Amino acid sequence: MTMTTNLPRLTSLSHGGGCGCKIAPGLLKEILKGGNRLPIPPELLVGIETADDAAVYKLNDEQALIATTDFFMPIVDDPYDFGRIAATNAISDVYAMGGQPIMALALVGMPIDVLPAEVIARILAGGEAVCRAAGIPIAGGHSIDSVEPIYGLVALGLVHPKLVKRNADARVGDRIILGKPLGVGILSAALKKDAVDASGYAKMIEITTKLNTPGPELAALPGVHAMTDVTGFGLAGHALELARAAQCSLNIEWSRVPLIDGVLKLAADGIVTGASSRNFASYGHDTALPADFTPQDKALLTDPQTSGGLLVSCAEDSVAAVLDVFRRHGFASAAEIGVVAPRGDALLTVC
Repeated sequence: MTMTTNLPRLTSLSHGGGCGCKIAPGLLKEILKGGNRLPIPPELLVGIETADDAAVYKLNDEQALIATTDFFMPIVDDPYDFGRIAATNAISDVYAMGGQPIMALALVGMPIDVLPAEVIARILAGGEAVCRAAGIPIAGGHSIDSVEPIYGLVALGLVHPKLVKRNADARVGDRIILGKPLGVGILSAALKKDAVDASGYAKMIEITTKLNTPGPELAALPGVHAMTDVTGFGLAGHALELARAAQCSLNIEWSRVPLIDGVLKLAADGIVTGASSRNFASYGHDTALPADFTPQDKALLTDPQTSGGLLVSCAEDSVAAVLDVFRRHGFASAAEIGVVAPRGDALLTVC
């Protein structure tokens, strides 16, 4: 899965991979505490207040600009696949706000004394391929000589101001739908241990390079109230962000949560990410788990997803329409997994 046999594995050059590199939510909260004291203009429809996926700035009555950025270190060894995954993940935040991407800027940090130019070029080519599939240009960017390989995008998009989907707008009684199966973090950990076969790797690439294109169509459905995407903080972490922002609680029925084939056994065999335990240490106090919840279940609940699925909060009578949108865009694993409840002692209850 590397270009040549005499080059180091990309994953060996980084201390963590994909969205598993994210700073743990508890530490991030401490770092950002007391920040952003600047005046907030009324045109800024979405800022950092609710830990949403992107900033949204109203341009006029018909258009709002979505701005986001995402970058990380290699989650796989194939440079082209790494570029594709990183670009797909970055663009996802535009879709999660209900918008359509319009262009991107590349963020590139590479150990130029370690990786030859052709390998770096393949990473960028992977990102370009995804942007081409999304119908947008890479219009510029910035590069540095870095100790670890880093790649990602600044992604910009447009959305009608009335169709912006904030994570704060979930309503009690809404149903929760997840667009992609969980387990990417566990597969990435298994990949480092050479415990993933060709079919498992192909499935991982298929999921992580699938653009969350249902976003704008879902945003246009009147019954869709809130959206986010599941990335480095795991399903539990991003569900909790939605619950906090909307001042409600979420109940998730674990048996209905889609999982990538084989990841439950990998987790049972002890192949998990360090990020999953850091995640739970940050937000476990807000989570209620059933007595029979196994360690592997817990690892998957908190598993950091790279380029994960959309998490949609919609009215009960819109569930069929939401799932239909997902199916038409090729998301066969999309499933209803829970419900929004009134604020309780636990912000997230798994049953």
